[in-house]
Amino acid sequence: MKLAIIGYGKMGHAIERIARERGNEIVAIIDVNNPEDFDSEAYASADCAIEFTSPTSAEGNILRSFAAGVPVVCGSTGWLSALPAVEKACKEYDSAFMHSSNFSVGVNIFKAMNRWLSAVMERFPEYKPSMVEVHHIHKLDHPSGTAITLAEEIGKVNSHISGWHEPEGKSFTFPGKEGESMEIAHRREGEVPGIHTITWNSPVDEISVTHSAHSRDGFALGAVMAAEWLAGRRGVYSIDEMFNF
Repeated sequence: MKLAIIGYGKMGHAIERIARERGNEIVAIIDVNNPEDFDSEAYASADCAIEFTSPTSAEGNILRSFAAGVPVVCGSTGWLSALPAVEKACKEYDSAFMHSSNFSVGVNIFKAMNRWLSAVMERFPEYKPSMVEVHHIHKLDHPSGTAITLAEEIGKVNSHISGWHEPEGKSFTFPGKEGESMEIAHRREGEVPGIHTITWNSPVDEISVTHSAHSRDGFALGAVMAAEWLAGRRGVYSIDEMFNF
């Protein structure tokens, strides 16, 4: 299939390499220096675009892609206040869209484990959850999109958890929920691709589950798989629908 890449940093390079290894053709690569290529014939020929940029540019990139007739898989985080507008535009352009805070196959298995364990802990309120996420020093937003998604999924299946907070004061309460807020701490170190640890602590013991990425390749592979799956579809999809966990 024909792919376009939006954002040509380390993730963009990994996506390009893995997409070619899987037999896909890269027809356009857009970065900060050539946004005019959204209007090119080469870009319009893409079956799907993969977008990994920044919180400030993601929405505009997605909308320009829809206008060019190209569906989008988006892995950018920190911009989700604009998600309703993007989903509305997707329908208006009769396009296709998928966003995820993390496309890694391993992380999505981890998410499925998190939902199961959170449901089990509904019966054991003495266990209190907390989370630590570690990423490279270039990641500006916190908590990570993956950490927020993991916390949301805990809140959906566990009635004791009403939201999350950071030690520095940032917090969020899940709509309609009452209960305890779980802490999400973050660290930014070196070039760490991503580590998420969820700990359930009780007065007598604790249970911890960790996902640690060895490189960006896992994220890139999942994004390419998502683009291959999304091509030819119409509408807004979640990565859970793709993996069907």
